[in-house]
Amino acid sequence: MALGTATPPYELRFDAGRICLDLLATSHPVERLDGVGALRAWIGGVGLVPGGTPLAHAEGHWVQGFRKLRSCIGPLVRAPHPFDTVPYERALRQVNDLARAATPAPRAVRTHSGDLVRELAAPPSCAELLALVARDAVELLTDPVARAAVRECEGDNCSLVYLDTSRGRRRRWCSSEVCGNRERVARHRRRAALARA
Repeated sequence: MALGTATPPYELRFDAGRICLDLLATSHPVERLDGVGALRAWIGGVGLVPGGTPLAHAEGHWVQGFRKLRSCIGPLVRAPHPFDTVPYERALRQVNDLARAATPAPRAVRTHSGDLVRELAAPPSCAELLALVARDAVELLTDPVARAAVRECEGDNCSLVYLDTSRGRRRRWCSSEVCGNRERVARHRRRAALARA
């Protein structure tokens, strides 16, 4: 595979509705950012960089940087309202610091067929990519409408956070096919057990 990993990008990706929330999903149910190859796959899978962007220069410290950012975003988006606590303030400060860095510069490039495609002017640095995710978190945290749509999955043993854009804001699970199906199967089994008793 072009990304240099045995793990396809789709296995690392959970579409939570925001890139910063997609990053949170990389720790569920187990650590998914377990190496540079997995991080490259995730970066490409969520669209942080245009397809085909070379990421061969990514190193091990990139993984630690993304994990650290993830550990800061989690408490910020899971808090029902801003808490005046030292850990919350520390996480907020770290996200804000990362968001201040420059982001990758895009450019339009003409293909052989004459179409324009987006490329990056130079290979992205870890700080530039972290800034993109941190800025997404800042936008989410400061947008009252989006912030009110943040939900945590109601599935058993599932802590995934997502943006509920469903009609009526009634979505209960991160995935109807996974957690929703588990809940429906469990309900069916409970009803069957009651019927037998």
